[in-house]
Amino acid sequence: MTILKPTIALLFLVVFTSLVNAQPVFNLDLESSINLAKEKSKTMLKLKQSLSGVGYDLKAATSRFKTHIDLDLVTPRFSKTVRQLEDSLGLHFYPVSQKVMNGYLTINQPLPTDGTLFIRSGIANITDYYYGTRSSQLSSVIGLNQPIGAIFGYNNIAMGYKQAKLNYDHSLKQLKRAELDLVYNISQAFFTLLSYHERLNIARLTLQRQKEAYEIAQNKFKAGLIREVEALQMEVDLGDALNSYDIANVNYLSQTTLFKEELGIELKDSIIIKHDLIYKAVSVDIEKAVSLALENRLELKEDGINIELNNMEIKRRKAEGRINGNISFNYEFNGVNQGERSIPVETTLNNTWDDLKRRPGNLGAGLTINIPLIDWGENRARVRSAEATLNQNLIQLSSDKISIERDVRTTVNRLQSNLRRLQLLEKNVVIAEKSFEISRQRYSNGDIDSQSMALERERLNTAYVTRLDAFINYKLFLADIMRKTFYDFEKDVSLLSM
Repeated sequence: MTILKPTIALLFLVVFTSLVNAQPVFNLDLESSINLAKEKSKTMLKLKQSLSGVGYDLKAATSRFKTHIDLDLVTPRFSKTVRQLEDSLGLHFYPVSQKVMNGYLTINQPLPTDGTLFIRSGIANITDYYYGTRSSQLSSVIGLNQPIGAIFGYNNIAMGYKQAKLNYDHSLKQLKRAELDLVYNISQAFFTLLSYHERLNIARLTLQRQKEAYEIAQNKFKAGLIREVEALQMEVDLGDALNSYDIANVNYLSQTTLFKEELGIELKDSIIIKHDLIYKAVSVDIEKAVSLALENRLELKEDGINIELNNMEIKRRKAEGRINGNISFNYEFNGVNQGERSIPVETTLNNTWDDLKRRPGNLGAGLTINIPLIDWGENRARVRSAEATLNQNLIQLSSDKISIERDVRTTVNRLQSNLRRLQLLEKNVVIAEKSFEISRQRYSNGDIDSQSMALERERLNTAYVTRLDAFINYKLFLADIMRKTFYDFEKDVSLLSM
């Protein structure tokens, strides 16, 4: 029993350590690879943070329309100094020894017209130690400020919100486009890794067949049916097949490391890819593809956002050259009181409140106007500059439409051409396999030599590789069309609805 307990404890420790140190194993097909990259890719993580930032900017711009309340407090502030006063009798200096306490509550309500309606109320108390007095003030004011230019010109609060909304939409579209680019890049990396994996399988199958051919050649040589040079050639071919297998294995491992880096996982993690070479023949209507691309492509939507921003900038610059000014109105209540410092604070405040009730309110209204008279064409030049930028973006939009249509038509044509080639190479593989089996049987019967057998094997390998390359290209063309049209023609579904 004393020996058994330490043994069980040691076994438990070994198992626990193995579980802790075990690295994750990812069983990945194309879809799971894409989802993993969306979660861990550094590029996507940075873009999501950028989108989060402009989202907060949009929230801040929206909050500008809401009521704001601020409280300002001085609790307290003491000062002891000498100040100067200049009047008709000359320059005078007087001592100051004061304690100031005050608090003001301000309520601001932004208006859709870019104006502000506000209420400000507060209380102030000043104790003057030098003169031995205590003063207090109660005040409350309601007011309105309204820029004239916002009524018929440029509304800062509305335009600020619109600009924040456009910036958010722009970042959202950048994120979506980056996501589609990521899907294509991961698809490319996945199929490249699949290609190296299949090439490794082809090299393994070639090595196995070459071993069988080598054994047949050795048996024939021992039976005196072939010359020694032919048996030696088979040995050389076996060494070459083994070397090709080693190279294919190194290439596969190297590509696996690159694929892990693309996914954003640790290089020490293990991955197992799952995919077959079965494909679905997809017929893509070229006019539908072009129409979807022109409707969905983010480059065009981004061009549209830039054009909207340009129009806003033109409107802002035109407003700077027009009549501007401000309408203001306020109605204020005030109550003040001053007495000996020995008077209690409560009494001073009560007297101040009584004074406020007796004192009539103060009314203020004003209109300020700024009329640009001569600026030597400065504002007009700024407007023309903004209009030139707008025209440049309009030309860019037209150019992008032409480029997108040309690119989509070319990609669809290449897809259909590659599909026809893939279907032809499928038949070529079947023929090459049958031809190789016949040649292997003929070699066993002594009807052909090792050189002919090697040519048949090379022909079969070439058929496998060309068919594999055509399959990879076909899948990548499908992914490229999906990226360029926002539509999955293989599943017949829009990516914008997903």
